[in-house]
Amino acid sequence: MALDARFYKLSEHGRPTEFGTIFEPSDEWLAKQSAEAVFEPDLPIVDSHHHLWEHPYVYDRSGFEADVQSGHHVEATVYVECGAGYRDSGPVELRPVGETEYVAAAAGSSSAGVDVAAGIVGFADLTLGAAVEPVLAGHMAAGRGRFRGVRFSTGWDASPEIANTQSGKRPGMLREAKILDGARVLARNSLTLDAWLFHTQLDDVAALADAVPDLKVVVNHSGGPLGYGRYASDQSDQFDQWRDGIRQVAKRPNVWCKIGGLVARGAMYDYLTAPEPPGSDELARLWSPWLEVCVEEFGAKRCMFESNFPVDKMGTSYRVLWNAYKRFASSASREERELMFGGSARQFYSLL
Repeated sequence: MALDARFYKLSEHGRPTEFGTIFEPSDEWLAKQSAEAVFEPDLPIVDSHHHLWEHPYVYDRSGFEADVQSGHHVEATVYVECGAGYRDSGPVELRPVGETEYVAAAAGSSSAGVDVAAGIVGFADLTLGAAVEPVLAGHMAAGRGRFRGVRFSTGWDASPEIANTQSGKRPGMLREAKILDGARVLARNSLTLDAWLFHTQLDDVAALADAVPDLKVVVNHSGGPLGYGRYASDQSDQFDQWRDGIRQVAKRPNVWCKIGGLVARGAMYDYLTAPEPPGSDELARLWSPWLEVCVEEFGAKRCMFESNFPVDKMGTSYRVLWNAYKRFASSASREERELMFGGSARQFYSLL
């Protein structure tokens, strides 16, 4: 997997030059966030989406545990691929198995009782088609019972301002015959697919879900709404387009939605220049229009909240992030909240 250097574009001062980039969060800036008590601390959480990596900065298990131990009742987490720990040699298509080896070795219960990486979502090149089978077998063998599926990122935009973490993407990839063949291999092995793409491409997810109806698919990051670059000037039109795409995807019963991941690309507040991070009330207010659509269209049974740490740590702390989600969901029933904060992720990823 080739990483696109534009995605890690930093200024000489270590701060990003534009939205949509990844940079190391500033502990000094995050410390300016107003202190908050944990909201609804007894609500069980399965963090359905986080990373561990060594590039563009180190964020390993110890760093993640320090964030998770924020007072929320996190029971388990799901690790999602980010190009970490690849093998340095051997067949190119099998090198991503190194990431599963790396994470499986770091997985397990923390001192606080959090099952870190209870589920592992790795990378496999679905353009291999049916030939992806041995790659998946390698992941399953390496995963120590934790491997659950593959994330395949297809985010593409004509504007160079909208970079992707992976190079070589093109329009309509999820409709290509080889990728559909690879998706069928996932389904045959009872594995899941995490789909990460932009809101302008949601119809591709609908097409794939129709073509492989026995495959469980989860759309990452609230369907990838873009709020920067050429999309910054017509937010209302972009919201309507995103909402229409979410509605179409949600009609497919084999598709779920991860709610979150709105910091870097959603650009719903200027975390690049803000003097301090917003509190959970403000975040809930800013994100509610998008979160409401996701819950209304998918329902609690097919929605799962995600931290997307450390990416979303660029804009907020772990405690405040989950407080914001809880404040947004406070009007839902206890049963619905338990589904969105943990039960749906457990069902989707077959976590004990």
